Amino acid sequence: MTAVAETSQVAVLAAAPGAVASADLHLTHELATFLYLEADLLDDWRFDDWFALLATDLDYWAPTRENRTFRERRHETAPRGGAAYFEENHADMAQRIDRLKTHMAWAEEPPSRTRHLITNVRAFTTEKVDEFAVNSSFLVYRTRSERDEDQILGQRRDLLRRVDTPAGFEIVRREIRFDQATLLIKNLSAFF
Repeated sequence: MTAVAETSQVAVLAAAPGAVASADLHLTHELATFLYLEADLLDDWRFDDWFALLATDLDYWAPTRENRTFRERRHETAPRGGAAYFEENHADMAQRIDRLKTHMAWAEEPPSRTRHLITNVRAFTTEKVDEFAVNSSFLVYRTRSERDEDQILGQRRDLLRRVDTPAGFEIVRREIRFDQATLLIKNLSAFF
């Protein structure tokens, strides 16, 4: 194995937990297209359609981050069971969406306008033939009322499963890593 191939394999394993190898270009395009569809559904407030993209065994997690020295940087993200902005499952997401429909979720009344920008999509095969590890970067731009304006940046580490639906995939696991150690926004009612 060449040094470049060894470096590439190390990058694959480090980038996506559970990854076996980089996905081919066609599969990567399919998975990226799914993520773009998801972004459009969220931006259009089509939450029931978005909810249909979530697996019943969903794990949706956004750990907190701390500013650490360079040598402690690998500990900047809270571990499982530690502090988290989100640690939700399928039922939790259903409850959040139902609450938005009541028009009693004051953090979203009047509703925010969002734009989800998804980029740097990298896809990997896993040991399960129908599941794929997908990393992407995001920028969520949100405006609300007259003057509220937020930009939330970060990385998503997804596990997507191929299913027989029009969308073609479902979200099994999403780990959201916000780039900011302190989120200077009034609420976290948006979906990432």
